[in-house]
Amino acid sequence: MLTKQRLGPSSRLGLLIGLAGVVVGLVTGFLIGSTKPLYLGLALGAIPFLFYFFTSFEQVVLGLLVLRTSLDPFSGQQLPAMFALGLDVLTLLYVTVMLLRRQTVQTDRFLWFFAGWVLLQGLWVVLLCLGGLGLAAGYLSDSIREWIRLFSWLMVYLLVMQLKDRIPPEKMISVLFLALVAPLVVGLMQMFIPSVLPAFLSAQNYDSDSLASEGFRIKGTIGHPNGFVTLLLLFIGLTWWKLKQSRQSFVWLLLLGLLAFFYVSTKALFGLMMIATFVVVLVAPKLSPVNLIGGVLFVALVLGLFASTEFGRERLSSLANTPLLNPNIDVSRAILLSQSDNNSFNWRISQWYTLLNAWRLHPFLGYGLGLSINVSTNRLLPHNDYVRALVEGGILGFVTFLVFIVAQGVRLIQLMRSAPPGSAQRELCSVMFAICLAIPVGMITENIWSHTTLFFYWFTLMAVAGWNWNEHPVESSTTTASRNSKFKIQNSKCL
Repeated sequence: MLTKQRLGPSSRLGLLIGLAGVVVGLVTGFLIGSTKPLYLGLALGAIPFLFYFFTSFEQVVLGLLVLRTSLDPFSGQQLPAMFALGLDVLTLLYVTVMLLRRQTVQTDRFLWFFAGWVLLQGLWVVLLCLGGLGLAAGYLSDSIREWIRLFSWLMVYLLVMQLKDRIPPEKMISVLFLALVAPLVVGLMQMFIPSVLPAFLSAQNYDSDSLASEGFRIKGTIGHPNGFVTLLLLFIGLTWWKLKQSRQSFVWLLLLGLLAFFYVSTKALFGLMMIATFVVVLVAPKLSPVNLIGGVLFVALVLGLFASTEFGRERLSSLANTPLLNPNIDVSRAILLSQSDNNSFNWRISQWYTLLNAWRLHPFLGYGLGLSINVSTNRLLPHNDYVRALVEGGILGFVTFLVFIVAQGVRLIQLMRSAPPGSAQRELCSVMFAICLAIPVGMITENIWSHTTLFFYWFTLMAVAGWNWNEHPVESSTTTASRNSKFKIQNSKCL
């Protein structure tokens, strides 16, 4: 457990000198590297922020966690990237100060595994620099950027771990719901009053003349509707968990319905597979009439809302012209049809075919971290994270990718088995395990690995799930009533 200690004069002086050095370095780097007023303002604003960070650590971390969903619209100004770099620096700085003060830095076994995995991914950056992969070292900056993105997930996990024993886990998760405010408010405006929004907040390719157009795919404040739908799935799981834990079930039931409405409004077809997988995995271990009816009704609600629009019906009917549902269409014909039928599934088959042919030229180590977009002829991501892992990391990278996914599921199973039956921690882990199995299903036809916002909150929850919840098994109402009656009898005897 972390203990609060006051810094002595010498320690305070050393800390201030260290912070001043960091700030001076940041300001100097910004001034040399760029003359943009935004960057200069952020650098100067870092001076008071650093002091506030160390004096109000819990509040700042919670504020940063809530803020992340509001940053994607400013990707053109590199704000999400700067946020990630700043978070990395803050985490490393805080851990360094804790070690210098000889205080405990909270870690767990999964954190060390996570750190080793991220370090292993750096092997592809080194090999690219040495010319040992399918692409030249000229793509090194793209590969480094991808590695930093993975490293930032590790830093999020490490930073959230430092809140252990400082903030109750239930309160921590409740605060995360504030991150929904910005994307949901903007999403509502995209649906009902799109004309008041600036262009960078408008729905995807908005077109008021066609109800079935791609333009009516809302994205909230997330960069793409597909990224929004996976974030919504995560919060649908948390809302489901809250619904079972809270006495105010009506409020959480209302939020669940609202999230389902937004989920369908993204018009992401792969989202239907993910939500169905989530419900099946969540309901199957505790199959009861109530759980079964609730799960079936929720999936029926999502499917019904999706099929209620012309665009949704078109997306569902398009599956009939793919090898998935039409035995008369093979892969070769699907690739030919993809040039003219505007069928996104056939286009994906063509994309996978092209990338897999390229992978065969460098099968063991691939082309480099984050470089699949440079391998494809159309400079688009594979829309299949397994193909992406093969192309970027070869067979070795593909194996490490699978190991990392499986390790997260194993970690959640371990936490479930160690938590008391019926406890909030066990229920949270079961919900997260259902999401953990739904994500690999979505990875078959979507670039979920590139959904940075999803994994930002996912690894936040992975850290919180491993905290000490100090809970006891949930007792039945009969047992509780019996104990209360015995307590009253004993009190009456004492009187």
